[in-house]
Amino acid sequence: MAADPGVKPSAVPDGRWSRLIRLGSLAGGVAGNMLAEGARQFAQGKRPKIQQLLLTPGNARRVADQLAQLRGAAMKLGQLLSMDAGELLPPELAEILSRLRADATPMPMSQVVKALEANWGPGWDRHFERFSFTPMAAASIGQVHFGQRKDGRHIAVKIQYPGIRRSIDSDVDNVASLLRLSGLLPKSLDIKPLLAEAKKQLHDEADYRREGACMIQFASLLTDAGDFVVPEMHADLTTDTILAMTRLDGVALETLSHLPQAERDQIAGQLFRLLFREIFEFRLIQTDPNFANYRYAPESKRLILLDFGATRAYSTAMIDSYRHLMNSAIADDRVGMNTAAEAIGYFQHNIREHQRQAVLDIFALACEPLRHVGAYDFGSSDLATRIRDAGMVLGMDRDFWHTPPADALFLHRKLGGLYLLAAKLKARVKLGDIARSGGLIACP
Repeated sequence: MAADPGVKPSAVPDGRWSRLIRLGSLAGGVAGNMLAEGARQFAQGKRPKIQQLLLTPGNARRVADQLAQLRGAAMKLGQLLSMDAGELLPPELAEILSRLRADATPMPMSQVVKALEANWGPGWDRHFERFSFTPMAAASIGQVHFGQRKDGRHIAVKIQYPGIRRSIDSDVDNVASLLRLSGLLPKSLDIKPLLAEAKKQLHDEADYRREGACMIQFASLLTDAGDFVVPEMHADLTTDTILAMTRLDGVALETLSHLPQAERDQIAGQLFRLLFREIFEFRLIQTDPNFANYRYAPESKRLILLDFGATRAYSTAMIDSYRHLMNSAIADDRVGMNTAAEAIGYFQHNIREHQRQAVLDIFALACEPLRHVGAYDFGSSDLATRIRDAGMVLGMDRDFWHTPPADALFLHRKLGGLYLLAAKLKARVKLGDIARSGGLIACP
């Protein structure tokens, strides 16, 4: 995501104790705000509830700002909770956490230099003709800088925030405890699976050599797809915590609403074709739906793919179950949908029949664009709202709450992210035709 020039850089706390102190300070600040707000309301003759005191705008800002300052696991946990459990959270907390999908505070130049020296040694600038210390993007794990090598090649350098890797497990546990103890998370919400997944994903994303290998693998898989471009990794400058790659310039997708309808339709169609290939051909999915992971080159009409840290491999059995689920949903075959959903891991043994049917209803809604004859108009559709509302109704049934396998959560997140992007572009996409051409649906 692009770094906000108006955001003042701040050093990333890289020690266990300094990060714990930040979280303790956050808890103290929240408590102080509660006392002050409570006293103010009592003076006005009101008797506020604890939850009302917790979820004030001041406390909302404190939580979001401190998690963004800590970056890393603290920020990622907020992102995961906002996207995976948003329907089950108080609206105020959901809004706080949603900010963490966009806000990141860059680290100062002194910390950037220290990180470069730690990875490339003293005199690291010998590799460069020019190097910009102003980050072009900042996210939860690291920030991106541009440079030009001595041989003239322009590159992008992703630098991991210091201390992120060794703080992952403790950060996730500490932030979860803080949110739970403060009452900002409902007691009935079981977030243990999300915590385990947050740790695993963070460890994967913090391994930049792994991300580089995934980037190379995607480039190889897409050699036959001329409408996509993947950066080339500069192996001699890449380490566990620095990823150096070809700089590829393009336009942010969310800014393309001015393009002709046909061009916006083409862009969305390209992304859905890619997703179906990732699922059913590669069984390797870049699961992060962040819009900033894509750029568009208007001259060549090619899509630039960025950030492969959240790449996940899927088993043949899982993919076969999803093929069965989607085909059954398209055919309105509830028995087939139920069989596939059970195989994926959606149903506990004690699930009630009305809960089972509610889950199948949501799957049927999600497959609406696939069933639609002709181009599905994402821009005028209220599909996202209907899915959200159905999820909220199900989420209110506390006896139901069950977290499906992480692979399922991440696949749904990616599909939902593309639906939102298609809506942002006001795209019209013949999704059924794309699925048929990709072999998802059996041709009649």
